[in-house]
Amino acid sequence: MSEKRREMILKILSGQSTPVSGSDLARDLGVSRQVIVQDVAILRAKGHRIIATPQGYLFPQKQSTNQAVLAVRHFRQDTEDELNIMVDHGLKVIDVIVEHPLYGEMRGCLMMDSRQDVKRFLKELDSEGATLLSSLTGGVHLHTVEYDRREDLEEARQALRSRGLLAVDDI
Repeated sequence: MSEKRREMILKILSGQSTPVSGSDLARDLGVSRQVIVQDVAILRAKGHRIIATPQGYLFPQKQSTNQAVLAVRHFRQDTEDELNIMVDHGLKVIDVIVEHPLYGEMRGCLMMDSRQDVKRFLKELDSEGATLLSSLTGGVHLHTVEYDRREDLEEARQALRSRGLLAVDDI
C-alpha cells in the first residue's frame, strides 16, 4: 500500500506546475501529513527530485536561463519591503542563502513570485515564531532570482539600492 501511495504522490506532483501542500496530499490519499513527509523523504532517497517550498511540494521545472543572485542586508522589519520589491518587478525569488561559519552554506527554498506569496510567508513566519536565516548572519543574505527581462532585474536592483537593502551590486 505504501509503495502505491508513493507512486500516487509522484503522479500528482508530475501533473502540477504549482506546489501541492502536504495537507492536500494527505487528504487526497487518506493519510496523515506526517505519512506524506515520510513518503517524500523516501522518494527523495530513491533519487526523485522533489522540492519542498513554503507552499508545498513540487518537481523542479525547467530551469530558467535568466537567473541572478542578489546580495542584500537588512533585518526582519525590512523583509516585506525587500521581497515585495523583487516580486513587484517581475522577479521570482527562488531561495535564500546564508553562509554560516560552522555549517557553511544554508539554503531555504522560497519560490515566491507574488505579493500573495510574500504575505503568506510572513504570516507563517509570525505564526510559527520562526526567525529568518539572515538572523544568523547579521542580516546579510543572498537571493537567487529568476527574471524574464534584464530591465526588470536592473529596476529591482535599483529599487533595493535606493532603499539601502542591496549589499553588493554584482555576484
